[in-house]
Amino acid sequence: MLKQLKVAFSMTIVTTILCGIIYPLAVTAAAKILFPGRASGSLVSANGKIIGSKLIGQSFSSPRYFHSRPSSAGNGYDPLASGGSNLGPTNRQLSDRIQADAAKLRTENPGAPVPLDLLTASASGLDPDISPEAANFQVPRIAKARSISEPELRSLIQMHTLGRQFGIFGEPRVNVLELNLALDAIHSRHLTN
Repeated sequence: MLKQLKVAFSMTIVTTILCGIIYPLAVTAAAKILFPGRASGSLVSANGKIIGSKLIGQSFSSPRYFHSRPSSAGNGYDPLASGGSNLGPTNRQLSDRIQADAAKLRTENPGAPVPLDLLTASASGLDPDISPEAANFQVPRIAKARSISEPELRSLIQMHTLGRQFGIFGEPRVNVLELNLALDAIHSRHLTN
């Protein structure tokens, strides 16, 4: 019996070291060598300062920027509180919020149908992308706030639209942070001309 306990204890130690220490370190090292940007969280820098990640949405509230999807993760886009609200379609609180958001968005772009992804949060609450339709819906507001032509903004959206993954999975999407950085770059060129 003592011999069996010794073998069991030894196997537990060996598998813990192999699976709990060596394997994770090897996979992390391989990822950092093969995919350094992705392994570090796909961080985005501007002027030498980290301003966000391509993988986690963030809130943009200024009328000069494209806005992200609503987030129900903590106080909004909090990765420590990732998750949906779990409110069902018949929930009054969800219905009231969506109606209020839709009314606000209709004042920005009267007569245009409001894209669903500007009204609903993703399952994680951290989605960094919006649909091209949601980006195009916001063009009149941004064009007015920045004095940029609508066709120029629509062209910018088209340049930053990613297609379906492998041509079949998901839907076309636009990363809001990258689009807003490109928008700032265009705006700074307009100011210097």
